[in-house]
Amino acid sequence: MSHTMAAALRQNFLGNSPDWYKLTIIGFLIVNPLVVLFDPHVASWLLVAEFIFTLAMALKCYPLQPGGLLAIQAILMGLASPEHVLHEAEKNFEVIMLLMFMVAGIYFLREMLLYVFTKILLEVRSKIMLSLMFCFAAAFLSAFLDALTVTAVVITVAVGFYGVYHRVASGKTSAHKHDHGSDHEIHELHAEDLETFRAFLRSLMMHAAVGTALGGVTTMVGEPQNLLIAEVMDWSFVEFFLRVAHISMPVLVVGLLTCMMLEVTKSFGYGAQLSHKVREVLEDFDKEMAGKRSKSDAMIIAVQGLVALLLIIALGFGLAAPGIVGLMVIVLATAFNGVTEEHRIGRAFEEALPFTALLVVFFAIVAVIDHQKLFTPIIHWVMTYDGKLQEALFYAANGALSMISDNVFVATVYIGEVEEMFTAGEITREQFNALAVAINTGTNIPSVATPNGQAAFLFLLTSALAPLIRLSYGRMVVMALPYTVTMTITGLLALWFVPHIL
Repeated sequence: MSHTMAAALRQNFLGNSPDWYKLTIIGFLIVNPLVVLFDPHVASWLLVAEFIFTLAMALKCYPLQPGGLLAIQAILMGLASPEHVLHEAEKNFEVIMLLMFMVAGIYFLREMLLYVFTKILLEVRSKIMLSLMFCFAAAFLSAFLDALTVTAVVITVAVGFYGVYHRVASGKTSAHKHDHGSDHEIHELHAEDLETFRAFLRSLMMHAAVGTALGGVTTMVGEPQNLLIAEVMDWSFVEFFLRVAHISMPVLVVGLLTCMMLEVTKSFGYGAQLSHKVREVLEDFDKEMAGKRSKSDAMIIAVQGLVALLLIIALGFGLAAPGIVGLMVIVLATAFNGVTEEHRIGRAFEEALPFTALLVVFFAIVAVIDHQKLFTPIIHWVMTYDGKLQEALFYAANGALSMISDNVFVATVYIGEVEEMFTAGEITREQFNALAVAINTGTNIPSVATPNGQAAFLFLLTSALAPLIRLSYGRMVVMALPYTVTMTITGLLALWFVPHIL
């Protein structure tokens, strides 16, 4: 009986994660108390490394569970207090509201966003122009909305079109049940077109994912850490945009040029075209859907477009905190489109709340870092340098850490340390502003290197679409490499040479 219970416990602990991963987490939990007895400072550094490991291994297990276990243990060992964790959460309450309400709000604008991306995909014939439009549209939307939701919309479009063509390639009609995850019934005549279509969708998805990073760096609502930085710095929506524009705008231009050159050179897995046969199938499907669209469906899209416009105006003029604006979007989009059932509204919060919970776990780790003063010596070493070199070191350090862990976590730690230095009178307000810009751009731009750094990339990699279009972790890293190099270097050069607007 005991053997059976032990086997059940082993299976239930962290679910379907690999056994080696489970044993590693158990090892962390056993070793940490022993190290605390030796030196709490060393134990705190070990905890940070372990937490970064859980972020890097997000594909093996969502970091909330293993990271949460480490955070709970840290509090029990006295490395930080529950009050300290609550203080960090209260300090970043606007970020929590943004995640809860803005992401849910954009959920109720999906039909309009799907309509826009579908039209772009079918109306634009040039692959170069199509790639640029996908990249730019994702950048623009991510500057005002939420990168995760924009990515989710593009994924939905791609899955829909992939399923339509896969059904035809299998010799099925819409009346037949069909599993588009299996290629067993693909006709030989369609096999080559299907592989080309997969490559075509892979390239578009990567262009769009990079676009969310290009737009996400520009505004205070583009990424969760941006709002956190804006709150610490007391920057408005417009001021945030202007503060980072001398870096974010050159990076945007170079990012779009990189997009174009990748399609022209057909390198790093880009350049696949949409074949004539596939386009015919997709256009016929779109016409069929348009014919079925009722006046009520058209009104839903129109209302969502109007609500999206109000969202942009409210954020642009700083009429309310982004979380409150998100709540406004929920109310308007549901009230005028007849979504009044609790269970239908509840679905909108499913995507946001797991990451919101993970963010609070971040704050627990940040509380440990703050309580134990872990990063203070590193920050003080960087501060021995002056001017642009100091900013460049912050940019590089944040970029390197964001590549292997999570940019929200990295930004939370660094902006907290710099804020303490400013409060203590060790740096001027001008230095504070410059370092905040370096932290924001450093965590947003180089982090496109791996799926670990960007939540939108990780979301794409773990989506139902990735296995369909053969998009693996390694392939994502390779396809992101040219963007990583050009955007990171451009960001550093812009930081050093381009004068800031404010």
